[in-house]
Amino acid sequence: MPREVDPKQTRKALRIVRKLKAKAAPAEESVDPETGEIKTAEGVEYSHWETEFLGEVDTRLEKYGSAFASLAKGRKEDALSVLQTVKLKEIAAKARGKKRKGLTTKKPLGWKKRRPANDEQS
Repeated sequence: MPREVDPKQTRKALRIVRKLKAKAAPAEESVDPETGEIKTAEGVEYSHWETEFLGEVDTRLEKYGSAFASLAKGRKEDALSVLQTVKLKEIAAKARGKKRKGLTTKKPLGWKKRRPANDEQS
């Protein structure tokens, strides 16, 4: 019994995945006819895992209309699970050239105003 997936969601997800896959195309060299310079087209270097992920999501969307089966991972009418959506956003940010923010620790309020323990003993 296949799940009812919104076709708009599937088309949207397919468009995003295919656009990201196209950006991963190997850089091709071209020669400028006026100056004779060799120019390389910019391409994004994805890791092996990211390339494999994009390929698998693309085939699942094409075949089933959805890239996940367990309803615990996302809404019934969505084409991508919550985690797949997050990973696609991270890959898209990498394709745009934005740095990924890592985890940071919260510093307590007033941490800059406190004097070090060494100064208090003097």
